[in-house]
Amino acid sequence: MSDDAVQIIARGPRAVAEAAAAVLDADPVLEAATYSILEEDEDHDVWRIDAFPTTTAEADALRGRLAAFPGLVVTVEALADADWLAMSLSGLPPVRAGRFFVYGAHDQGRIPANAVALRIEAGAAFGTGHHGTTVGCLQAWNDLIKARRFGKVLDVGAGTGVLAIAAARTGARLARGTDIDAPSVRIARENAALNGARAEFVHASGLGHQRVRSAAPYDLVFANILAPPLVALAQDIRGALRPGGVAILSGLLRTQERRVLAAYRSRGFRLLRRIHRDAWATLVLQRP
Repeated sequence: MSDDAVQIIARGPRAVAEAAAAVLDADPVLEAATYSILEEDEDHDVWRIDAFPTTTAEADALRGRLAAFPGLVVTVEALADADWLAMSLSGLPPVRAGRFFVYGAHDQGRIPANAVALRIEAGAAFGTGHHGTTVGCLQAWNDLIKARRFGKVLDVGAGTGVLAIAAARTGARLARGTDIDAPSVRIARENAALNGARAEFVHASGLGHQRVRSAAPYDLVFANILAPPLVALAQDIRGALRPGGVAILSGLLRTQERRVLAAYRSRGFRLLRRIHRDAWATLVLQRP
C-alpha cells in the first residue's frame, strides 16, 4: 500500500456480519483480499470481521462494502511494521470437514487423532480451507469416497491446492491441479510437500494445457471457482470426465445455482447432491 498498513475491523450481529462477508467473497475486486470472521461476544451476539488490505484500492473497496451495512460498526487501525498477513491467518481457527482437519502452523498441536490433517499455508494464494465453498467441496469428497474410489482427480482453480492434496491423501493415484495465478501454483506445490502428498500443479488457464489433457479422462473434477467460469467451462469439464465421472462445483452463491445447473444439465449431467453453507452452494453432478 502507498500508505501505512491498516487493519479494517467491522463488528455487528452474526446475521449482518455473515451477509457482509458474503458480499466480500462475491466481489471480484476483493478476490485476493485477506479477512477473517469470528464470534467475539457470544452473550451479546457480536461478530467481528478483520480485514487486512494490501493496496489502497483494496482498502477503499473493503471500507465501502462494509459501510453499506448499517448494523456494522467499522473502524480502521494502523498496523505496526509486522507480518500482518501471518497475524490475520493466525486468527483463523482450524476447520473440520468430515475426516479432514485443515489447519495452519499455529494450530499444529490441535490435530485430532482420527483426522486426515491438511496443513495449508495460504501465502499469496486464495484458499485457506475456511471458506464455505472449500468446506463444501471437502465434505462432498469425504462422503463420495465412502462408497467409491476415484483414481484420477483434477482440481481446476486449485489456489492453495487443498482439494487436490486432500484427494492425493485419500486414495487418488493421480491428483492434478491448475491455476491461472503463478504464485498460487508455487504455494500449492509447497503445501503438497508440507503434507507429503503426491499432487501436481500446473500454471494454466482452463483445461487446454497439455499436462491436463494428457491425463484425461478423469474420474472426478473439482472446480471451486466463480459461477460465470463454471458456466463457461461446462463443456470442457464434461469432456475431461469419463462417462459416469463426477464434478464437484463450488464458488457460487445459492442464488446462482439455477444458472450453473442449467448449463450442466443441458450437457446431460445429473445432480447428485447440493451442499449449502451460509450463502454458498456446492453442487455434486454426474456425467452421463
